[in-house]
Amino acid sequence: MTSATHSTLFPQVPDSADAILDGLDPEQREVATALQGPVCVLAGAGTGKTRAITHRIAYGVRAGIIQPTSVLAVTFTNRAAGEMRGRLRQLGAGGVQARTFHSAALRQLQYFWPKAVGGDLPRLLERKVQLVAEAAARCNIRLDRNELRDVTSEIEWAKVTQTVPADYPAVVAKSQRDAPRDPAEISQVYAMYEQLKRDRTVIDFEDVLLLTVGILQDRHDIADHVRRQYQHFVVDEYQDVSPLQQRLLDLWLGDRDNLCVVGDASQTIYSFTGATPDHLLNFRTRHPRATLVKLVRDYRSTPQVVHLANGLLGQARGRAAEHRLELVSQRERGPEPAYTEYADEPAEAEGTARRIRDLIAAGVPAGEIAVLYRVNSQSEVYEQALADAGVPYQLRGAERFFERAEVREAGVALRGAARAGGNDSLLDDAQGLPAEVRAVLSTKGWRSEPPAGSGAVRDRWESLAALVRLAEDFERARPGATLSDLVAELDERAAAQHAPTVQGVTLASLHSAKGLEWDAVFLVGLTEGMMPITYAKTDEQIEEERRLLYVGVTRARFHLSLSWSLARSPGGRSGRRPSRFLNGLRPGSAAPGSRSAAGGSGGIERPVAARRKRRGPALCRVCGRTLTDAGEMKLMRCDDCPSDMDEALYERLRDWRAVRAQEISQPAYCVFTDKTLMAIAEAVPGSEGELAGIPGVGARKLGRFGAAVLDICAGGDGVEEPAEGDEEV
Repeated sequence: MTSATHSTLFPQVPDSADAILDGLDPEQREVATALQGPVCVLAGAGTGKTRAITHRIAYGVRAGIIQPTSVLAVTFTNRAAGEMRGRLRQLGAGGVQARTFHSAALRQLQYFWPKAVGGDLPRLLERKVQLVAEAAARCNIRLDRNELRDVTSEIEWAKVTQTVPADYPAVVAKSQRDAPRDPAEISQVYAMYEQLKRDRTVIDFEDVLLLTVGILQDRHDIADHVRRQYQHFVVDEYQDVSPLQQRLLDLWLGDRDNLCVVGDASQTIYSFTGATPDHLLNFRTRHPRATLVKLVRDYRSTPQVVHLANGLLGQARGRAAEHRLELVSQRERGPEPAYTEYADEPAEAEGTARRIRDLIAAGVPAGEIAVLYRVNSQSEVYEQALADAGVPYQLRGAERFFERAEVREAGVALRGAARAGGNDSLLDDAQGLPAEVRAVLSTKGWRSEPPAGSGAVRDRWESLAALVRLAEDFERARPGATLSDLVAELDERAAAQHAPTVQGVTLASLHSAKGLEWDAVFLVGLTEGMMPITYAKTDEQIEEERRLLYVGVTRARFHLSLSWSLARSPGGRSGRRPSRFLNGLRPGSAAPGSRSAAGGSGGIERPVAARRKRRGPALCRVCGRTLTDAGEMKLMRCDDCPSDMDEALYERLRDWRAVRAQEISQPAYCVFTDKTLMAIAEAVPGSEGELAGIPGVGARKLGRFGAAVLDICAGGDGVEEPAEGDEEV
């Protein structure tokens, strides 16, 4: 039996309760028909958990067992709640309340506040950052913008874990949590923030939960009212419940047990926000009569992807690992996961972009491809590589690298220092371009050592560190380059990436990819220090990093690629090691400990992607110097060596490109980049073979644009009939 994970836009409403059960697999059907008492559904990635619980609610409603207005289904995002409501309507079960915890609590708080407290509900503070800043100032504690964001997040964590200000330092110490500031200082700011809210009669989102809990605890008449209204509860993503949300759920339930929870401890990746899988893992202890159903039939991913996911969890340790689910793929066989080792980060990004371009050429839509990384600062090199390859992309959960506030501020500072030249005292002791950049960026928060822990401060440092590395690479490629040269390079890179929003490859962090899926997924940067991240110190932190990689693997339906690089930059020391999580899974690696990651198969065998042959150095065709910059290698000459470019031809090519890009509704760089046009105008190719030999002109672009380019090079206007499929780049 199979189960569809995708439905048509307007499916026909089932004509009976029994028809709702059609198409469910045996385990999903068991969930759908278990309508009384506590039910715990352990649902692996891609096993159709949303399908199971929505069909459960709809079956109960259509069979007359459950009144739709007596059901409260809660989840964690507005998107998930909206999807649940939509599916219930399609199944003929409208009227069911499907909300987030905060939305459900706020609705109750607004309704019962006049009766419980009197007057109007205090104003909801939608952004608490400004009030936290004022609280810090009153405590004589100075926080920059990023520290302010981190302290605000820390206050949110304290509130959802029901930690009061006075207890915060002790709780942090006991939990080994990396606080963004001295815990005593955060405790002071937290206490002052709460005082300011009371003085101004405002509440924040965490207060919505806390106040609802308080009213339901103190006013039994109101609690009884809520319990008469809601008789059946469903909680999705139960592994992400915080202690405060669990307390609210307990008060909603009272002494009843008509509760269905759905979750997967192996997908707990938000512990930094207060989420804990303990409530899921302890469910049968609290509810001994609970019906337990395990969903392990994976309808999303191929057997090859599922095999790797199972192997990854097979090495896990800790309590969550004891409850891991062994997934069984229900799909046809697909390609083996590809493991690729690159010499350096730019090579990894360029190789990834080439493989993505090949997939698109083979018919995989760009919107069905994702590149996933551990931290947002890794995006820049992939943005650049995809732009150079003419592949449209979109960022999820982060701004484009050059649009980040800290990067814009750094650009302004570097531009000012470049204009001042020797008159800038910051540069007095700086020798060489990288030293000058470090000196300038030190005023913006860059230090030689990264800040401890995660959060906005770390993200800001990573962005600035990426600029420092870029300066080092730039000087290596162009000895003697000045700060003005670097600023011009940054401007050119930024301009190339400010493309209109298009349907393109998704670039996203692993955290922001949760709940999504694609036909093809590229997991990149899988080295020690990045996966697991360097600040993951405890055993539980390491295991959460493993779960994060598991989430990344299970996003892929068909194609899966895992890659790492041995050095940061070309020519750098090859001291990096692949992630420990791949030991025993990638070819040629030994399994950790005594347990085989492949179960009974005697070890996982994966065909590794062929290691890229070491090519000879690219040499400037004018002066013979070794080239390392990607743009120079396209031109096969140094930027400052004399150019024999046909200026008139270059302008005609640019005019043609502008028209062609408009015809296919794509950014100009998706036709050819400026560097590629310059290379064409210098080479003036007279045949397809000569044109194909120019970097940036691949087989796909040769087939689509080659005839027009050769016509322009021969003196024509490049006018051609649009190639079939041009509107579907």
